[in-house]
Amino acid sequence: MLATETNTQNTMHKAEFWKLHENMLINERQRLMLNKLLDGFDGKLQTSIWAKNAKTSTDSALRDIKDMVEKGILKKTDDGGRNSNYELADFKLK
Repeated sequence: MLATETNTQNTMHKAEFWKLHENMLINERQRLMLNKLLDGFDGKLQTSIWAKNAKTSTDSALRDIKDMVEKGILKKTDDGGRNSNYELADFKLK
């Protein structure tokens, strides 16, 4: 019962996210990675992980991430350290 409720909440959250961003230009790599994040990506999102999962170069991954940060979809975490980590920014339907 709890698993069903959790799945329903996750599905609703994902649907709300895509409804909010339906008119935003998002490329296929970004869409793939955003869906992974919305589905509960485990671990820290870094440029190298984006590149590996999206099967692209680290340069393209960094451009994708920077674009998502500028659009307010991703934000840099406060982890510090040598590598930058990113996560979904909070969003609310208007």
